[in-house]
Amino acid sequence: MDHATGDSKVDWREWGHEPFEYAAVADRPVLLSLSAPWCSSCLDMDAETYGEPRIAARVGDSFVPIRVDVDRRPRVRDRYNMGGFPTTAFLAPDGTVLAATGYLDADEMRDTLDRVEERWEDDGASAGTGPRVLEDADPPSAEVTGEIEAFLAGRLSETFDHEHGGWGEGAKFPAPRTVEFALKREREGAKRTLDAIGANLQDDDGGFFRYAAKPDWSAPSREKLLDTNAALVRAFANAYLSTGEDAYRRTADRGIEYLTTTLWTGEAFGGSERIDGDDTGGDGGVDPTVFADRNGMAVDALLTYHAYTDDERARGYAERALEHLRSERLEDGVPVHYRDGAETGPRGLLGDAAQMMAALTTAREVLGADTLADARTLADATIEQLHDERGFVDGPVEGPALLDRPLRPIDDNYEMAAALLDLHALTGVDRYREAARDAIAAFAGARDRMGVQVAGYGSVAARLVGPTLRIEVGTPAGSDLHRAALRVGDHEKVVVPAVADLDGTARVIVGETVSDPVATPRALADRVAEMV
Repeated sequence: MDHATGDSKVDWREWGHEPFEYAAVADRPVLLSLSAPWCSSCLDMDAETYGEPRIAARVGDSFVPIRVDVDRRPRVRDRYNMGGFPTTAFLAPDGTVLAATGYLDADEMRDTLDRVEERWEDDGASAGTGPRVLEDADPPSAEVTGEIEAFLAGRLSETFDHEHGGWGEGAKFPAPRTVEFALKREREGAKRTLDAIGANLQDDDGGFFRYAAKPDWSAPSREKLLDTNAALVRAFANAYLSTGEDAYRRTADRGIEYLTTTLWTGEAFGGSERIDGDDTGGDGGVDPTVFADRNGMAVDALLTYHAYTDDERARGYAERALEHLRSERLEDGVPVHYRDGAETGPRGLLGDAAQMMAALTTAREVLGADTLADARTLADATIEQLHDERGFVDGPVEGPALLDRPLRPIDDNYEMAAALLDLHALTGVDRYREAARDAIAAFAGARDRMGVQVAGYGSVAARLVGPTLRIEVGTPAGSDLHRAALRVGDHEKVVVPAVADLDGTARVIVGETVSDPVATPRALADRVAEMV
């Protein structure tokens, strides 16, 4: 089973072809339960609803019940998520949706089962419809221009919460990629948001909660996910680089303490921590599953912090986690989402490839590590298997239910594009920049409908149309000149260490403009200031 089912009395089936084939032969709808190990509400529903013997019996008699851990199967999550977890979806045997909702108590479940059974008896499989996310799977493409960055920068100002920080009027999610976009374009808004996150979402142990239910950042949802924590560590580290304010370094440092203690498994980082009860004294649990994408984010974040601070703890844990990723989560250029004993998770997912490649390229920039061969193998395999003129699909177009229909998530596309641009800067291989442009162009026709939650897309678009700052250093990683290059106050720059023809000097490249070589950290800072 994807994960423990608490007090549920339902005889859940594993996700796969078999239960859908059985549903077709038995002429029954599927009850798909999307859950997560960090989700306390999911455990509550197992106890209150699925733990009720008569409901469990009815589900087993009239439906084919499938339980899915959304962390382990992100492609299922992205097709059927109804805005949170638990998600309760009723499907036809072909995977189309008959009805879907969220948490259901026992009475609500009885009513819903009645309605779904009645609909199934009246209309059968013809009642199913495709999820909207698949209906909109191919957004309008367009040329990549500076209008993308300008539009999203404008949205930052339009939607900023001047009273509380953050963007929007409802629940507040930390949105670390949006914060990083704002650091270069709306710095005061980024700072106020980070201040609110640090004050309201960081726990006593240094970990960050997933979001706050109220606009003033109160009523936090207390689960702690590795991806949220890693992305926030990087955002606070980049705020420290951008502003020089030590408070941001201290917040990032506390976040690293959480990652390297509570979530550390001995070889990499576990996926999440659940907190049960009203406070942090409640009983919860750490999911020790090592996910490729989340660990890639953690490596990237810790190395980013090390680049600005020389923190050896961050470097050491990043190196150990990266080695685990390279040896255990990468097979012939194809990422493996997770392993659990003899069980191997999905292979070839776009999100895994994007975040692992970011870790590999950052390791090259910051440590001078010998990671480019792995990064290129991973990039080449991903382009070959998941890329076309409309960008990248989220994984192999195969599998039960609707996994055989392509989905093009904008966030994974721009994360992959960012990693490809870094790889292009480090290798000079034009194929990587071209694939990055395809991934951004695939969504450019919809730019006027974008919100600040995808502001990271604007960062990558800006790198494609504007002059990117690249600093090439002819000294080894860790030298004074290399460390000075890493600490130039633009977190979107690329640093290329140990360039052979520079012989102990560095040069600054902005677009097509190339500086004369400089030999000292001070001269490098002056040259960057002149050119940017």
